Amino acid sequence: MLDTKFIDDLARQISGSIPSGVREMQRDVEKNVHSLLQAALGKLDLVTREEFDVQAKVLARTRAKLEQLEKTLATLEAEQSKKSDH
Repeated sequence: MLDTKFIDDLARQISGSIPSGVREMQRDVEKNVHSLLQAALGKLDLVTREEFDVQAKVLARTRAKLEQLEKTLATLEAEQSKKSDH
C-alpha cells in the first residue's frame, strides 16, 4: 500500500521541528506522528507509484486495442455498405 519509508521520513521531519527542550519526548512523538500519518493516509485509499504505472500501461494497451477494433469495425461497415449498394 503506502511506502513506510516515506511515512518514517515525514514523521521524522515533523518530530525534528520540535523545540530542543522537548527532545526527550521526541521518540514518543515520532511514533505517534508515524501512527497518525499512517492511519490518515491509509484512509485516503491511495495507490503506490508501481500500481499506478501498471494500471497506466493496462489502460494504454486497452486504448490501443479499442482503436484497432474501431478501425476493424469501420472497415467491416464500409464493406457491408458497399455490398448493400450493389
